[in-house]
Amino acid sequence: MPTQIHPFKTILFGFAFSPSLKVNVLETIRIATFFNAKLILLHVGEKTDGKQDIINGIIAETKYNDLPIEITWQEGKPYNVILDTCNKQHIDLLILGALQHENMFQYYVGSIARKLTRKVNCSVLLLIKPSAVRVPCKHIVVNGLDAPDTPVAITYALYVAFTLGAQKLTIVEEIKQKELHVTVQDDRSLKKVNLMKERLKHREESRVRKIIADLPSDLANKVNIKTQSIFGREGYSIGHYAEVARADLLVMNAPTKIGLLDRIFPHDLEHILSDLPTDLLIIRR
Repeated sequence: MPTQIHPFKTILFGFAFSPSLKVNVLETIRIATFFNAKLILLHVGEKTDGKQDIINGIIAETKYNDLPIEITWQEGKPYNVILDTCNKQHIDLLILGALQHENMFQYYVGSIARKLTRKVNCSVLLLIKPSAVRVPCKHIVVNGLDAPDTPVAITYALYVAFTLGAQKLTIVEEIKQKELHVTVQDDRSLKKVNLMKERLKHREESRVRKIIADLPSDLANKVNIKTQSIFGREGYSIGHYAEVARADLLVMNAPTKIGLLDRIFPHDLEHILSDLPTDLLIIRR
């Protein structure tokens, strides 16, 4: 590894004995190996010889035999047990299987995966398309929000891109439509709007270029880094862009706080969680 960046030293995967168990475990083992991390596999429920045989059989199928794997079994409510384990074990990355689309009931009640995403004190990777056989990661999209944690999110996204062998990293700056302050009524106002758009794009691109200049050069020189300014509603715009661009992974900042008001007037991340465009990595440090 040509840089000292190593954000994910310990990874936790909370698994259930569902039809997707095998592909989720194989995908998680592969990711932990690429990140050179210790992997903890946690099942919330009763430990039986049958269950132990199943999980051991899946692990035996992987070719990554040098990965340190710890299997733990705990009784209790999955949400509480996983949250507590993340805190006590100093987990850097929690990996969870997730549904791509939420219906209205799930959105307001919240699945375990999404509830954990909002509450844990570590980064979270939501997998919607795990594979038993590796599908190469080619394109990663990361938010370029004007926020304090954005440089860290971009740096970690670059690390992931390099580690997984992705050739392209696109930094997307979402510009709110309300920043235009002009309603198009005629050719003159249209010209004014277009001029304002160019100024806003230049402002955002200048800000992001400063972040790019501070990225580790040994990584930045090996990944094709692009910037893209888009106008629209935060969360909707970048999610749509990631879907249209067929990104393999979307990387976002974790919100500083999500409370009741954020569920009524959703945070940009909430839009993405309710309709995941691709696998989603949420960065907390």
